[in-house]
Amino acid sequence: MIGSKEKIDSVAQSIRVEIYNQTYNIRSDGDNDYIMHLAEYVDRKMREISSGTLTVDSLKVAILAALHIADEFHQLQNQQELIDSQLAARSAECAEMLDRVLKHKEAPAPQELEVEQ
Repeated sequence: MIGSKEKIDSVAQSIRVEIYNQTYNIRSDGDNDYIMHLAEYVDRKMREISSGTLTVDSLKVAILAALHIADEFHQLQNQQELIDSQLAARSAECAEMLDRVLKHKEAPAPQELEVEQ
């Protein structure tokens, strides 16, 4: 039938999390333990930021924590790109070495000539 869904949608569940003394109901079809882990991470970052600043404004603390998390993300992303490029270069080197070895094996062995004396 045209327009019918062949895939069964996951049922979204609600989970209650606390971040920086505020309770939030999060609706997700993901893993609840993972959602809790993320909420704990954000809460921890907000508390770290608030302990190092004089502001008590939770919005400012949340924005500073978001900037800190974004910085962590971009640093990890840059590291991953560097690792990927190093791996690609190393892989190309290995492929070249393998090609040289295989070409060397394919070359005919020199024939011995019998010399009459």
